[in-house]
Amino acid sequence: MDVLVSPLVQDARPSFQPKIAQLYDELFHDDEETVSEGYWTEFFLLRPDKQTFQKRLDSVDADTLLHFQHETQQLFVHAVQHLKAARSPSDEVALDTLTVFLAGILAKKYTNPSADIITVLAGLDEVDAVFSDFANAIETTIRVGRSLDVRRKAIEVALALTSGAWQTSLVSYFTHRDLFPALMKFVQEADTANKAFDPFVLLGLLANYNKFEYRNPYRLRLEDFVNENTVKKLILGFGSTCVNIRSEYVQVINDVPDTSWSLANTLAYIGLGVLAPIKAINPVAPGPEDEQEKFASLPGPRIAVFLAVYDFVQANKIFAYNLITTPSESKSTPTPFSSYLSASSYILHHAYRSPRASLYSILTLTTLRLLIEDPNLCKTLCTPSTQTSASIQLCRQRPPYLPSTSSSRPYAAAILDISLDAINHNLRRRLDADLYAATLEPIHRILTCLAQNRIRFAYHWPLLWQSLLSLIRFLHTYATDLKASTTDISTLTLPLLKILALAIAHGNVFLPSTTDYDDLFYKLVEQHDNLTKFKVAYPPDPADITTQTQLVLVDVLIETAAHFHGIIEAEKGKGRVRSTLSAREVGRVIREGYESLEVKDLSGLGVEGFEVWREGEERGLVKRIGRKAVEDVRRLVGGKA
Repeated sequence: MDVLVSPLVQDARPSFQPKIAQLYDELFHDDEETVSEGYWTEFFLLRPDKQTFQKRLDSVDADTLLHFQHETQQLFVHAVQHLKAARSPSDEVALDTLTVFLAGILAKKYTNPSADIITVLAGLDEVDAVFSDFANAIETTIRVGRSLDVRRKAIEVALALTSGAWQTSLVSYFTHRDLFPALMKFVQEADTANKAFDPFVLLGLLANYNKFEYRNPYRLRLEDFVNENTVKKLILGFGSTCVNIRSEYVQVINDVPDTSWSLANTLAYIGLGVLAPIKAINPVAPGPEDEQEKFASLPGPRIAVFLAVYDFVQANKIFAYNLITTPSESKSTPTPFSSYLSASSYILHHAYRSPRASLYSILTLTTLRLLIEDPNLCKTLCTPSTQTSASIQLCRQRPPYLPSTSSSRPYAAAILDISLDAINHNLRRRLDADLYAATLEPIHRILTCLAQNRIRFAYHWPLLWQSLLSLIRFLHTYATDLKASTTDISTLTLPLLKILALAIAHGNVFLPSTTDYDDLFYKLVEQHDNLTKFKVAYPPDPADITTQTQLVLVDVLIETAAHFHGIIEAEKGKGRVRSTLSAREVGRVIREGYESLEVKDLSGLGVEGFEVWREGEERGLVKRIGRKAVEDVRRLVGGKA
C-alpha cells in the first residue's frame, strides 16, 4: 500500500530575501531607470545587513563601480544628508552603511586610484563640495552626536576613509576640518577608557598624513594639548589594548606562571604532591608548523595604536610623563606602562618572524628611546618608586629564558630585559641591522643616565655583558654576509662598542657591587680573541669618521682585556695561581689590576652622551611604519564591517 505524502511536504519552502538585500541588488542593477528618492528613503530606514552589503560590494570590480558611478555618488550624498539630519534611525543606518561602503569601495584596484575613487564617490566636478560637506557632518556627529554609540560609529567612518584613501588627497579634508577637539571631547565623555581606542588610532593616522610634506596641524594639536584627565583616559585605554595584544601571543604558547591558589599547588608546596587530585588533560598544544604560522600573523591589527603613542610621546611631555606614571584602575590590574612593556616583550621576542613584526618592534623601541632621552623621565624610570616600579610579565616562550623575577623592579630594568631578550632571540645570518641598532639604543641611554646620576642599579649584569659580547662574536663570524646584506653596519656596531666602553669607564658608579664590575672585566678577558677578530673583520675607512671612532673604541676594549690577561698570565708564571682560576682568584687578580689600568679619554666619541632621535633623518622608516599601520586599520575596519 502506497504511503500518502502531504502536498505541503512535497513543495520546497520558498526562500525570502530581506528587503534591504533587494535594495542592494537594485543599486547595481543594469537598467536605464534612475533610482528614485523613495528608494533612498526606504534604504536609510531599514536596518543595514553589513555582511550582505559587503559581499555585494566584493562581487563588483573597479570598472563596474565606475560604470555605476551615478548610483554610488547618490548613495554617498544621501548618506551624508541623513547623517546631517541627525534623526533616528536614519543617521545610524547612514553611518553603518558608509563604513561598509567606504571599506569596500576603497579596497578596489583602480587604474588611476585618486581620480577613479573621486569619480566613484563624488565626481571630479563636485568633489570639493561633497567632501567638505562630508567632513563637516562627521566632525559634528563626533562632537555632538545624539548618543555615544552614534558618535563612535562616526569615528569608524572616519577611520574607513582615512585608511582606505591614504594615497589620495581626500584625507586632506580632515586636515582642513579639524577633528582633534571633537575626538578629545568624545574621549573625555566616554563612559569607559576602552572606547578611547578608535579616536586614538584615528589621531595617529591623521598626525602622520603627509607629515614630511607640510606642517601637519594634528602635530601642533598634540604639542599643545594639556588636559591631563583626557590624556590619562587615552593611556588607560591603551593599557587595555596592550593586555589584549599580549594575550594573542599567550594563546599560542601559554608561558604565564600559575600563581593562583589551588589544593594541588598547596599540597605540592608542603611536599605532599602525590596526594593532589589528578589534573585534567591539557588541550593539545599546537605543533611547530602551526605555532610558526600563528606567530607570523602576530601582532594583531590593534597594534596600529602604537603609532599614535609614538607621536604623542614625541610631541607632548605631559603625555610622556603620564604614560609612565598613570596608575592602574584597580589593584588587580597592571599599570598601563607595565602592560605596554609586557606586550612589547612578546612583540620583540618574535620580531624576526615577519617584516611587519620587525617594523612594529622598531617603533616600540623608538618610543622607549624617546622616553629615555628625556633626562627627567629617564631618571624617573631608573629610580625605584611605587609609581615607576612593578613586577612585569615578560615573554619566556623560547630559550634562553630571561631570569624569572617576581619582585617589583624599576621600569628601566624591564626595558633592559626586553632589549636583552630581543638580542638573544632574533639572531639570523641575514641580520635585521635596523632592529638591532634600535635595540641597542635604549641600553646605551639607560647606562648613560645611570652613570650621569650615579644611580646604583640592581640587575643581572653578567647576562647583559655575556649577550653583548656574544653579539660581537656573531658579528665577526658572519662579517662577510652582514656587510653584503647591510647598507651601513656601523649603525649597529658603533652603539654596541659604546655600551661596552661606557661600562668599562663608568661601571664603578652604577654597578651595585665590585663583584659585578669584576665580572665585566673577566668576560672581556674571555673574549679577547673575539675582540681582535672583530677589529680585523671591520677595518676603518680613512674617509669615514664613524669607523674611525669605532676603531678607537674597539682598541679600548682590546687593550683593557689584554691588560688583565697579561696580569693573569704573569700570576700563573709566578705560580701564585693555578692554571684554572676560581672566581675568587679572578676577582682578586682583577682588583689588583685596577690600579695599573689606564683607559683612553673617551670624550668626544659619543660614549658618555648620545644623539637624540631626529624623525626627519629617518623619514623612510617612519613612512614604512605609517603605511603598515594604515594597512592594519583597514583590517580593523573590514573586521567591524
